[in-house]
Amino acid sequence: MLVFWEQRLVILATPKTGSTAIESALDSLAAVSIQRPPALKHTNVTRFRRFVGPYLDSAAGEPFTVVALMREPRDWLGSWYRYRSREDISEATKSTQGMDFDTFVQAWCHTPRPAFAKVGSQARFLKGPEGRGADRVFRYENIDSFIDFLEDRLDFQIILPQLNVSPKAAMDLSPETLATLREVAAEDFALYESLR
Repeated sequence: MLVFWEQRLVILATPKTGSTAIESALDSLAAVSIQRPPALKHTNVTRFRRFVGPYLDSAAGEPFTVVALMREPRDWLGSWYRYRSREDISEATKSTQGMDFDTFVQAWCHTPRPAFAKVGSQARFLKGPEGRGADRVFRYENIDSFIDFLEDRLDFQIILPQLNVSPKAAMDLSPETLATLREVAAEDFALYESLR
């Protein structure tokens, strides 16, 4: 999470949407940069609106604009699947090594989710209490519009480095698994489709 005091701007770090690269490019400009631990770095909009936002708004005397990125839901799960296939995953129960993407998605759609598929939901991350979600959500696949917005707001040219890139892997899903995913992740797909 990055806070820009003068610009009254907060960037929430939606997991698996390039947050590490964004932080690397903008850390020096931010009044507050929370990068560790992951639970704080990836503060969701509900926690922000409940705890951090009121403090910032009170201290500044005006509200902050909260922005974030969202990835296409299937692609987002694919990034988690590939990320957790790395050899340096410290907890074996969170590893996806030796598993295909279809199996991972089926596990994510199951309740309760096994440890390797417990990655949350972008809709839950971005939709806040009583409809008070992020003020603006940009599609990760159209990150250029997000960068344009930030460059305009921060008056700073941004060059994103390639960081924390997941390994390559096949991302095939059976028609049945895709149908189940669309049903279970309906809120995520609806939110993504609303981002025009």
